[in-house]
Amino acid sequence: MDVLDRRLVAALQVSPRASWGEIGRAVGEHERTVARRLQRLIADGVVRVTAIHDDLRTGHGRPVHLHVQVRPGAAGHVAGALAERHDTRSVYTLTGAADIGCELVAPTREDLHRILSEQLTGIDGIERTQAQVVLHTFRTVAEWHAPCLTEQEVAELRPALPPACLPDEDGLSPLEQQIADLLVADGRIAFTAVAERLGLSLPTARRRLTSLIERRLLLPRAEVEPALLGLEVEAMLWLKARPHGLDRAGRQLAAHPDVRYCAATTGSHSLIVQVVAAHEADLYRFLTGVVGRHDEITDIDLTLITRAYKRGHLHKSGLLTLDHRWETP
Repeated sequence: MDVLDRRLVAALQVSPRASWGEIGRAVGEHERTVARRLQRLIADGVVRVTAIHDDLRTGHGRPVHLHVQVRPGAAGHVAGALAERHDTRSVYTLTGAADIGCELVAPTREDLHRILSEQLTGIDGIERTQAQVVLHTFRTVAEWHAPCLTEQEVAELRPALPPACLPDEDGLSPLEQQIADLLVADGRIAFTAVAERLGLSLPTARRRLTSLIERRLLLPRAEVEPALLGLEVEAMLWLKARPHGLDRAGRQLAAHPDVRYCAATTGSHSLIVQVVAAHEADLYRFLTGVVGRHDEITDIDLTLITRAYKRGHLHKSGLLTLDHRWETP
């Protein structure tokens, strides 16, 4: 992708449902240029627009991050098997003590017990797993965008801020779940298409879909491989933080433009942070100049992502890679 492609993709990440005209006005390009380029990137599989649930608040389940250690030579097989599971949201191979990082969503505590004690142990090659349950999410990947836009351009595109206090639980009605399913399949689905497929009036479809997004129960997302945006270094940071400073550290780290994801978890480390950078030197500066400023952080476990097999429930085979080939896990 050239510089303009990257700017347009970043604009789509800021506001995945924005019209081509709205994006064009924000970035100073003609609507036809925006439509031609972004439609090509979407058609070619470079970008996919979808949506993710706020699982804890909608009651869909409990997000869990797994560190998986595997038998030598089995990483590819195990990562592929994990990516095929419907309950996994992301699967990566890593450097460090863990060979694979995996995020899955368990509908209930009993399901989580069964997954950890029975199902994962049945995957050939897995030797050990360590589970860390998400307690609070500071930033999701749906809220991150590539650093290719000015603050003014982002402000013009960014949707209205949600209420300061959102309820801990706000489940979906059967109709809202149907609308959510359509939005997950196509994050840019038109209100008219929702109305036609579900037999609703256009005002009802518009109101219900907009409500899901405004209540942050569903987060539209434009997914693209970070390397295609010039961000070839991806890292997972597992941080130990003193309890009194956990919330402050999480909020401040989540606000940094290099952070794609940040959450508080159970387990030996209380914060997980996913970072993207153009070069290892940028990652070093993030560690020393950003993480290093927080006295409440007492320990860091840094691993690099070597390959993504699944992102946001999307298989890697559905995303165009750096060498422009279709790959399968």
